[in-house]
Amino acid sequence: MEWTTFISMDPSNTNHGDQGRQGHPSELLERTFFHSKDRLFGTLYFLVGNGDDAREAFQETFAKCWRLRRNIAEVSDLKAWIFRIALGAGRDFRDAAGHPHRTSLADPDALSLLADDLSQADAARRERMTVVRKALMRLRPNELEIFLLRQNAQMSYDQIAQAIHLPVGIVKTRMRLALRKLREALEAS
Repeated sequence: MEWTTFISMDPSNTNHGDQGRQGHPSELLERTFFHSKDRLFGTLYFLVGNGDDAREAFQETFAKCWRLRRNIAEVSDLKAWIFRIALGAGRDFRDAAGHPHRTSLADPDALSLLADDLSQADAARRERMTVVRKALMRLRPNELEIFLLRQNAQMSYDQIAQAIHLPVGIVKTRMRLALRKLREALEAS
């Protein structure tokens, strides 16, 4: 698999999570996981701080989902369910590694490697993405999680509130704070 999409700013990407809701739970899980893999990995990457831990958390997420696949018929939004499980796995890996603030991403060499991994887009876009990544690293963990669930998982505020057990108002406030910090970082660059 190729993991070049660390964060996608493409809002046209559609939610494949519940399309068709037909088929065996195993097939539905595999199909939904496949359609969400890049955004899921990107979310985990920013939660845990490095590619190796993100890959392990990604595998753990799939394993947990696979073990629970018999419950899929009861799940109203499969993609959101997968991202909730991934969020838990990412938190576990982040906390177990002892770097709750993703310190390994702060390394400028790591950031330049991420920029090099992007397609051969123009230098301005790469620079802008580097600014966004640095700004994401400076978000508080609870702001980052909400941002990633909204952006990468394309979850509604209600879905996010249910997933992380917070009132919708708090979720919206944290999202606004995250967006303000990102906007300020982009304006400053």
